[in-house]
Amino acid sequence: MSSGDPAERPSRPSRPAPVVRPEVWETYGPADLSAVPVFAGGFINFGYWKAVDLEGPLSQGDRIRSEQDLYRHVLDAAAPGGGRAVEVGCGLGLGCALALEEYGPAAVTGVDIHPQQLQRAREANSPLLAAEPHRLRFVLGAAEDLPLGDAEFDCLYSVEAAQHFPDLSAFAREAARVLRPGGRVAVTSFFSVGGVPEPGQRLAGLLDSFASGLDIARPVSRLADALAEAGFADVRVASIGPQVWPGWDRWLARLWEPGTWPRNFLAAWEQRILDYYLVTATRP
Repeated sequence: MSSGDPAERPSRPSRPAPVVRPEVWETYGPADLSAVPVFAGGFINFGYWKAVDLEGPLSQGDRIRSEQDLYRHVLDAAAPGGGRAVEVGCGLGLGCALALEEYGPAAVTGVDIHPQQLQRAREANSPLLAAEPHRLRFVLGAAEDLPLGDAEFDCLYSVEAAQHFPDLSAFAREAARVLRPGGRVAVTSFFSVGGVPEPGQRLAGLLDSFASGLDIARPVSRLADALAEAGFADVRVASIGPQVWPGWDRWLARLWEPGTWPRNFLAAWEQRILDYYLVTATRP
């Protein structure tokens, strides 16, 4: 297990700022997706709604609970314990704070490719950063080229960010590099369902986020295979769609009419084109 101050641990040589795809730059920078009402609470994920009663009216508290519970589901699988954790695609860093407060890791590093998101993360978590500067840090970096030291972490997790990663194989190799032997990786996001013909074209026809190129259509097997090729063992893929899509659509119904493109996420799931997955693996 790694030890010492995060600032003193070895890291890769300095490199130019990562290249951000234009769609990602606009959505998470000037457009500030975290400020959109549908992402109440600022976690920017679709939510894990298992503990929420979907038959009654939904409150903002229910929505925030769903976003937090998605993190809890992933962190339960990542098992940070008392080790060092890194979140790839940390956004506003609220999941990093939840991990610190509820799971007791020695330290958490949040990595994001967008400098404006990192600025917002530091602002949103300024009290925690001031109180525990040795346990929380935020760094600029791409999933495919992490600015982190070899074998620096005990677990790596990512929540609803992998749909933006251009190169899943490079991400998997980096995850293997920064994890110590025995380290865990846990990634949750939405992917196309295996065996579906022309998923990219079909998803682009249903969902603007795929049509614009913000989200990238790939089968979940692409990530699972990439992890195996990077040397991970015990690679597991589990659908959590039933705990995501119905609740997400119920929340969207407060703000979007039937037939508008955001409501087509549920349609894509019902048509077995898209699903939400949790992918886990262990570094030998």
